[in-house]
Amino acid sequence: MKLLVYIRTVLWSFIGIGSRARNSEDLRTVNPLGLLGVAAVLVAAFVLTIYGLVHLAVGTLK
Repeated sequence: MKLLVYIRTVLWSFIGIGSRARNSEDLRTVNPLGLLGVAAVLVAAFVLTIYGLVHLAVGTLK
């Protein structure tokens, strides 16, 4: 379940919302390297999803 805390923390940071109390609590309990790893995976998944959608949209136009 620790992975869910990492994912939630990274996603809240991407969106830019969340309470300061919750953020400070999360930052005390998580490993910074773990956050970097989860953030890198989520950014890569986001970029690949956008790339795939664009590729699909352009492919249907031809």
